[in-house]
Amino acid sequence: MQNSERKTLVLTGASRGIGHATVKRFSQEGWRVISCSRHPFSDKCPWPMGEADHIQIDLSDPDSLGVAVGEIRNRLAAEGGKLNALVNNAAISPKNEDGNRLDSLETPMHIWRQVFQVNFFAPIMLARGLFEELKAAEGSIVNVTSIAGMRVHPFAGTAYATSKAALASLSREMAADFGPHKIRVNAIAPGEIDTSILSPGTEKIVEGIPMRRLGLPSEVADTIFYLCSDASSYVSGAEVHINGGQHV
Repeated sequence: MQNSERKTLVLTGASRGIGHATVKRFSQEGWRVISCSRHPFSDKCPWPMGEADHIQIDLSDPDSLGVAVGEIRNRLAAEGGKLNALVNNAAISPKNEDGNRLDSLETPMHIWRQVFQVNFFAPIMLARGLFEELKAAEGSIVNVTSIAGMRVHPFAGTAYATSKAALASLSREMAADFGPHKIRVNAIAPGEIDTSILSPGTEKIVEGIPMRRLGLPSEVADTIFYLCSDASSYVSGAEVHINGGQHV
């Protein structure tokens, strides 16, 4: 595509798993991908212009997030000032010293604040900061929630789970608020996806999933791409479950 025709995605959490698969999916379709991560660009997840379009950012730091929004806007301005899609994929789920989930009795308050800053506040701060660019493109926002936001999960901590439940609710509110400006907002709620962050014991969960298997990162990426494409032009305010029927 010529630069004037090329669509642009801003994606948080691009270095592995679902984020990595999403980068590959959009890149294959000719999109420009601006990635945001607390890590430097990884050559393990290469894509055209990947290193040049990577912004290292600490989403847990509101000041760092504000600087990153300014940098993204500057980069978009160079190609017409439009943003076709924002995918809020980055999230954290801290464990205790033994590597187990932190429940509501033992989660320290500073961990609650850190988790909600990354998982909940960063998505709305990015969406508001990039509002004009999204509006100019009549763009799409996809927030990545989780099955843990709907039910108690054996591995996901309380702060993570409640932040994802809050993000699901926020996605509905955003769909109502951003919709009149022709910006669609949806969420996806993955279940057990075959990535490097799976916890030991996941195989027991799989036994109870109707489809009896893990999901693939590429299957999640395909759904994200659909929600950012013209094929979903009248879909807004939805939360798509990607879990092989685990939620039923």
